[in-house]
Amino acid sequence: MGDPKFNRKLYESPRRPWEKERIAEENKLLNRYGLKNKRELWKAQSILRNFRAQARRLQALIRYNDPQAKKELDEILKKLVRYGLLDQSNASIDAILTLTIDNILDRRLETVVFKLGLANTLKQARQFITHGHIMVGDRVVSIPGYFVKKDEEGMIKYNPFSPLANELHPMRQKPKEGAE
Repeated sequence: MGDPKFNRKLYESPRRPWEKERIAEENKLLNRYGLKNKRELWKAQSILRNFRAQARRLQALIRYNDPQAKKELDEILKKLVRYGLLDQSNASIDAILTLTIDNILDRRLETVVFKLGLANTLKQARQFITHGHIMVGDRVVSIPGYFVKKDEEGMIKYNPFSPLANELHPMRQKPKEGAE
């Protein structure tokens, strides 16, 4: 079969491109999460939209006691727990339907690196990732939009071959006073 000649578009752009309120909200999210452009935001919105649509479809099928729907629900709940979007304790269809775009954007590698304190700002986290200074497990990941699984969160570190691996590097975050 081989690779497809053309990649599919992974997002859906807004139907009304010039809505002032939507543009303002998107710009807030771009600044809060350090996204490069709105396409990255639209991809995250599409991921959320697909999860929610699948949950609504399964909710309707479960009402008719469809055994396949119950299996599919278990699989999607396991997937969302694995990605850290849901807790094991509150995993249900209602929890899927209450997910927000912030939940999706919080799982991006760029945001996780910043929250772990490996970078001073979100823009710096993005730069470290694209330049190959960050590893997830034993792999160098150079994609800021990489979706971090819950078990991978503790394996994020500096690349040992990077100059940033040295604790005295000037771009590394300074330790807080009194943290010793």
